[in-house]
Amino acid sequence: MISAPSPQAGTPRTVGLLGIGLVGRAVARLLLDAGYHVVGYAPSPRSRAALRDLGGRPVQSVAEVGRACGIVVLAVFDTSQVQDVVEGQDGLLSVAPTTGESRVVINLSTCEPHRIVALEKRIHGRASFVEMPISGTSNQIAKAEGVGLIGGDAAEIAAVDPILAVICPRRYRLGGVGAGATAKLAVNLILGLNRAAMAEGIAFAEKLGLDPRAFLDVARNSAAYSQVMDVKGKKMVERDYTPLSKVGQTLKDFTIMRAYAQEAGQALPFAEVYIQMMEGCVKAGEGELDNAALIEEIRRRTLPNT
Repeated sequence: MISAPSPQAGTPRTVGLLGIGLVGRAVARLLLDAGYHVVGYAPSPRSRAALRDLGGRPVQSVAEVGRACGIVVLAVFDTSQVQDVVEGQDGLLSVAPTTGESRVVINLSTCEPHRIVALEKRIHGRASFVEMPISGTSNQIAKAEGVGLIGGDAAEIAAVDPILAVICPRRYRLGGVGAGATAKLAVNLILGLNRAAMAEGIAFAEKLGLDPRAFLDVARNSAAYSQVMDVKGKKMVERDYTPLSKVGQTLKDFTIMRAYAQEAGQALPFAEVYIQMMEGCVKAGEGELDNAALIEEIRRRTLPNT
């Protein structure tokens, strides 16, 4: 684990933020609380208003963020959006920071490793690229409890480590660009399957007549315990699917896992079942709900004549 550096002295630096969804808002709050100025953009007026309410400065385009500051944090949906905001028309590389800073991109999004490696090679010499996808829900990130999975050049990481430390006090360098993305996929695979096992256990206990709240308490104090019970268990038993991590995002991540596993010749039998469950949730109109809603797909899967 990388230890936290000493706080920066002097006037706080301005940090750009592209993507002001659940994760982006959590990151903005951490940076603002640490004394950084945050200039951000998202296509949604509601998201821009949320940044303003937090104390940041929303602007009207990616390019405007790029002009305002050299260091820009990405919290967008997927690899294609990362590519678009970095090297697309009117993207970050289409403008120079008026501050005179060098361009540095810090990517927090869960992406396809090979595509991220290719992007870094294309922009090498024009911008530094550091990846730090985060393991944790938006609530955990907001509390600085997320775990950062870092990939990139050691010197480039060190240059922005004060910012990385604010976002993730617990963070690990796994290697070069692409290593962080790979680790995030593997961590999310384990996490998703833990979540599915818990959901199936709760649904099973419930169907056989146990009170799900009482059973969850037992499970949390048993040999079956995993941290996901603390994060998602209550949401499942109370059917509270206010999103912390959405079904659609989880399906996107597992689809990437499957593609990379197939390329490597590795079967992921449990992941295949999980993808089917997520697809069932999306079909039922639950794509924007918290991924704890997968228990509803399990509940729907009753046997004939029961």
